[in-house]
Amino acid sequence: MKLQLIRNATLKLDYAGRTVLIDPYLAPKHSLPSFANRSENPMVELPVSIDTILDGVELVIVSHLHSDHFDSVAKQRLPKHLPIFCQPGDEGEIRAAGFTDVTPLNDRATWQGLTLTRRQGSHGLGPVVELMGSVMGLTLEGEGEPSIYWAGDTVLYPPVADVIAETKPDIIVTHSCGARWDGDLIVMDAQETVTVCETSGDAVVVATHMEALDHATISRQNLREAAKARGISATKLLIPADGDVLVLSAPAVAG
Repeated sequence: MKLQLIRNATLKLDYAGRTVLIDPYLAPKHSLPSFANRSENPMVELPVSIDTILDGVELVIVSHLHSDHFDSVAKQRLPKHLPIFCQPGDEGEIRAAGFTDVTPLNDRATWQGLTLTRRQGSHGLGPVVELMGSVMGLTLEGEGEPSIYWAGDTVLYPPVADVIAETKPDIIVTHSCGARWDGDLIVMDAQETVTVCETSGDAVVVATHMEALDHATISRQNLREAAKARGISATKLLIPADGDVLVLSAPAVAG
């Protein structure tokens, strides 16, 4: 499989013969409001053109409707016939944007040889969760491919740890920028990401959702330094730059 980090949470996967786009955030640099009064968002440009990003895409996954996961540019540029999986409750708004093949991922679904299973997430802990709203992660499986657990916009809390322990994924994708809202952590930070590394057996951890938004508190360098301090190798924790393509296989991941 190939996993390309586009920017922020946006991933393009070539997986089991299919091309999947996750959480398309396609806005130009500085075209959207600030979250933390530090900078307009996104803080960086896309690494490749939108046409290149969309080339070959057969399926779209939208974890939730925050603007940095499914923005107005994505709504305009994505072909309206593309199948979309989303969390239950978001399908009406996505259909209202003109998309004609929208399926809420209630539990588990199969599509063209892929198996998708919705996983719980918590966009922070305590009162901030009500402000942030519901989110989902998912696991993805395909014949001959490494299993993926894409945690989504969540902090590390018991249901996330349970998925890792119970499913033993080959690859875990975390959102690791330490974003905060009114001081509350709303996605994983460096220490939580390192804990995932330490408790995930042979899984390779891929840290994303970094250096694109102004309410982030953890940079790629911060995360690498925290990992190194805890003895986490650069082969255990991958921290791709925007545009990087990772080539991963089940035998290699399993070690």
